[in-house]
Order: sequence, then C-alpha cells, then structure tokens
Amino acid sequence: MFVTKKDSIVEDYHGVKVSDPYRWLEDADSLETRAWSDYQNQLSHEYFNRIPSRDKYRNRLTKLWNYSKYFTPQKVKNRTFFLKNDGLQNQEILYMQTHDEKPMVLIDPNTFSDDGTIALTNYSISKEGNLLAYATSKSGSDWQQIRLKDINTNKELKDLIKWCKFTNIAWAPNDSGFYYSRFPETGTVDPGEESYYNSIYFHKVGTPQEMDPIVYQDRIHKELSHSPSVTEDGEYILIHARNGTSSNNRFYYRAIDSNDDFIRLIDEEEAQFTFIHNKGPIFYFKTDLDAPRGRVIAIDIHNPDRNNWKKIIPQSNDTIDSIQWINNSFVVVYLYNALHQVKVFNLDGSFLYNIDLPIIGSITEIKGDGESTEMSLGITSYLFPTSIYRFDFNNRQLYLVSKPHMDFDSSQYQTTQVFFNSKDGTRVPMFLTHKRGIELDGNNQTLLFGYGGFKISLTPSFNPAILPLLEDGGIFAVANLRGGNEYGEEWHQGGMLDKKQNVFDDFISAAEFLIENNYTKRSKLSIMGRSNGGLLVATCMVQRPDLYGAVICNVPVIDMLRYHRFTIGRYWIGEYGNAEANADHFKFMYAYSPLHNVQEGENFPPILIATADTDDRVVPAHAKKFAATLKEKSKGDSPILLRIEKDAGHGLGKPISKLIDEWADFLAFLSKELMV
Repeated sequence: MFVTKKDSIVEDYHGVKVSDPYRWLEDADSLETRAWSDYQNQLSHEYFNRIPSRDKYRNRLTKLWNYSKYFTPQKVKNRTFFLKNDGLQNQEILYMQTHDEKPMVLIDPNTFSDDGTIALTNYSISKEGNLLAYATSKSGSDWQQIRLKDINTNKELKDLIKWCKFTNIAWAPNDSGFYYSRFPETGTVDPGEESYYNSIYFHKVGTPQEMDPIVYQDRIHKELSHSPSVTEDGEYILIHARNGTSSNNRFYYRAIDSNDDFIRLIDEEEAQFTFIHNKGPIFYFKTDLDAPRGRVIAIDIHNPDRNNWKKIIPQSNDTIDSIQWINNSFVVVYLYNALHQVKVFNLDGSFLYNIDLPIIGSITEIKGDGESTEMSLGITSYLFPTSIYRFDFNNRQLYLVSKPHMDFDSSQYQTTQVFFNSKDGTRVPMFLTHKRGIELDGNNQTLLFGYGGFKISLTPSFNPAILPLLEDGGIFAVANLRGGNEYGEEWHQGGMLDKKQNVFDDFISAAEFLIENNYTKRSKLSIMGRSNGGLLVATCMVQRPDLYGAVICNVPVIDMLRYHRFTIGRYWIGEYGNAEANADHFKFMYAYSPLHNVQEGENFPPILIATADTDDRVVPAHAKKFAATLKEKSKGDSPILLRIEKDAGHGLGKPISKLIDEWADFLAFLSKELMV
C-alpha cells in the first residue's frame, strides 16, 4: 500500500493561515512525485481493466471516428489548400490542389513520429502562394517550432524558428519573409520569466533565426503578448497587444516599408479592438467599447481623435461572434441564443442579406478574401460532423462541397434547446441531445457539460465520443453558463473575478433543472468539464456532492491560490484574480477554490480526474494535489481515480488513438458508476 506523504507547509494569505500538505507534488520531476503518480495511474488502469464494457466502447469509438474529415479550404492564387483526415489517422494532413488535379500532400504530421504525438498546429501560405510556413508541437506542448517549405518543389527549406507559443504567421507582401512573435530563449531571462517579454520578429526566408531582427518589443510592459498581422493591401503591419487571455487589447500600426516607431492608435486595454479591414487610411474594427454585444467602427488614422470615430454596424440584440471582409463586404457571424446566424453588410454598414444555414448549428470556420467572389464555410452541430460549403456571392447561393459519411444514423436523434433560471433568476440556455421520443421518466443517463469562462461560447459542435452515450439512450446536455460570450461582454463579466460563483450557481441550477423535469435523477447524472471546465465541475462537486452520480474532471485548474505561479497561469489573472497580491481577490477565490474546500468526512460521488504528464498549460500538479486531498478526506468508498496520459499535453494536437483510449475509459467509468 502506497502511503501519500504530507508536508507541514502553512502560508499566510492576508492574515489567514492556509496549509498546503501536498505541495511536494508540484515538483513533477522528483522521484517521490513520479513514484506516487505511477502508482495512482496503475490503480486507475487496474480499475478500467475490470470494466467489461471498456472494450465495447473502444471498438465502437474506433468505428465512429473512422470517417473522412475535411477542413475548410483556403484559396491562394490558383491553388487550394486544405486539411483532411481519411479516418483514423492520428493527425490531419495538409494538401494542395491546383484546379482539378489530384491533391498533393504538403505536410503529413503522421510521418513525424511513430505514435502520432507531433502535430501540425498552424500553417500560413505566402501572399503569392509559393511558400508555406508551418508550426508543429510535440506531445501536446504549447511550445511550437516553425519550418518552411517551397510549395513549387515540395521541398523543405533549412529555416527553423524556435521559442514560439500562440504565434500567428504574417507574410510580407513580396514573400520575402514573415512576421512572428516569440518568447526569450531559455536561459536568457530569470527563472519564471520565460512567458514574459513576448516580442515580434521578422524572418527573412533562407536565413538563420539568429539574424531575425526585432520588429517590436516592450521591455516596460513585460506581461503583454503581441500578435502581428499585415493588411490585405500590404501597406501596414499591425499589432494586437493584450495581457494574458483578456480580450481587451491595445492596437499599434506602422507602414510596412517604414522603420519608424509604431503608432499607438489604441494604447489602453479598456475594450476589445479587433482589426477587420482597411480602405487606405480608414481602419475598421470590431469592438465592444460601449457595446458589450459588439459593433463595427471606422477610424481614420490621419484623424484619429475619438470624436471622429464613425459607427458602421451598430450593436444589435445578438452578439457578434466574428467578422471577416470578403467580397468587399462584411460577413458577420452573430450568436442568437448560442446559435450562429450569418449576415452580410456593405462597407457603409448597410444591411445586404442573410445567409441561411442548412442546419441549426455552428460555423466552424470561414475562409475568403476581400476580392473573392466566393467563400468556404464549415458547418456543424451536435449530430452532424463538419460539412464544407461554398457560398457564391454572385447568386447568393450556398453549395455543399463535402459531407462526411459515418456509421451513425443521426435521423434517430435530436437536439433541443431549453432555458432554466439560475440561483439569482438569470435565464440560462442549455442544449439537450438525445434519441427522438425519449421518455422523461427520470431514468436517463445524462452527461452535463460546461465551461463558463474566458469569453468562450459553447455553440453546437460535433464530437463522435458522445455518440455511444446517445446510442445507450443517454442525454448529452451542454449549459451556456455565464463567463462565456453567448450574450456578449456583460455575460462574460457576470462569471469572472468576484462573480465567478455565478458560473457554479448556473451549473448547479442546470443539474437541478434536469432532475426536477425528469430528464434524469441524481444517480444517473454525471458532470464533465475540461481546463476551466475542470475547475467548474470540481467546485460544483465540492459545493454540492449530493447532486451528482459521477464526475469527470479533465485537465483541471484546482489550486486557485497558486495557479498563477505555473507556466502561463499568470495569463489568467484578469479572469480569476490574484489571491497572493490582492486581499479582496483572496477572499472570493479562497471561498470556492476546490483544493481548499474539500470537507473532512464528506461522501463524494465517484470522480475521474484526468491530466497529462506534459501539459504545460495547466500543469498536472493541480489534478494530483486534488486527488491526494480527496483521497485523504473522503469518508465514502466511491472511487477517486487519477488518470495520467503519457506524452500528451492540454489537448493540442492529441492523436486520435489517444482520444479513443481516453474516451473509452471515460465511457466505461460512467457505465460502471451509473450502472448503465
């Protein structure tokens, strides 16, 4: 029997003594932590191996995942570029096609490693369509490397760019090189400063990275991250600067052929300003300044005083999710009760027409440019994998390009939307997906999913992993909690910082609604969330352990007093707060932090905590400390499982083989604990 060590560490937070007995688990490389982690993983695998339905779910998931997946194509000059997965390939392959010729493989990440753990995470085609810059990530890490390929010869170039994370790739107009952002090389800054001093560089094709000149850096505001882009007319280089994950940003620009200082058009982080397009010196932005659901404004950079800003598309009752400039018009995707609608506007903001979508669902991606006479769209829902459509602006018609065929009859199922009231009376939407004609007798296995943070909207999306649940007669429920962007910035702010408890209240109310309306009952209700959603389900379990039959807590944020000390945790301070530096923040964060609110002697429901050994976004220490604390304090005999994926990160580029194994374990856990 493995005995879990306890430390006697106690820290003073603004006069409150807080113990941290499992801080030693933060050291992932220590022999003690490795031994403890391996033991916990062994226990979990022994548990899964005893469940007869596990192989059934793995086999079914393998069949469900085995369908051709097409991704939204992009046209550059006379060439079309697209990602495709034939079915069970661990990673998508990047193809290039000219006219009706056979597609040519440009990048096949499946050849980069035997286990499929090196992923293609980003790619950018040069303006003339001759060069490809692409980024790869290993074992799910956020760190990326950029390489180059000559598209005409399909040969790799020697160029290699390192020290990148979350960067985009902005090509110069003449294909001479591209702009990118990177962090300092390891060892050139103090320990703990590796995620600061993000700067923009220019890489000239064919030269070593050491020769890349710095285009922009800010040594004063070291916390800011910078995203470069180039206007479609090739006249300006643009910078969006923001602190962490906040949507509020600064905006700078300069002429692309200039070496002058950047002009700080927006030099405060008071709102979101997302550049859309320019007509000469007139810059168009999507912003939530004085418009929490979003609007479009125009700024003349030659006359930038705020009194001269022009309103182009006003705020409406629906939230603007995204805007693109295509066919010399604004293509605007709105959120209507968490569902996408598409409208087209003139440059002056006058409404032109709606683009009616073939299904009630979501736009996954839109691709086109200012002069295009057509654009490509990906459209999906909970029951339909992404189909690719082409919209012709000349006749305003939508044409189906590719539709996946898979081993699942979606006509036997349906998605409906319901609304419930949260604790404070706020009306919250929720999607329910299940078999048609389902009986509301309280006996349906139900999986309730949520996120609630970082201005991320949960619109309908397809995941083959939930289909076995539906086939077993279950219900998949997705609650659109506060903290997201479903109803704009006010909805987001209603679930962050000192209002974070609203998110948990929303989720608890969703669970109560499902039980009270006989969709399910406590013993058949499971909850699931990942990352910030892992924090959600962990907190809700700690606050209401009586309400759920099982919990899946995936790659969670758990220790709210120390999260900002790890990797990019400080990016989230604007969303969560900083308990160390701010006494007011400590008060509300300590009140809900899952790690610090596990009550001695509580009878918790069965919980599966999942993490990954190389997760460098939400470090696995969160999951480990939570598991150790639950095992120490829980009085019941419900399983407390810690599943640690090897050679995987936060989810970025996870191979399909690992996804199938992971979900086979998840579904087997639910079938056993909910007695399906």
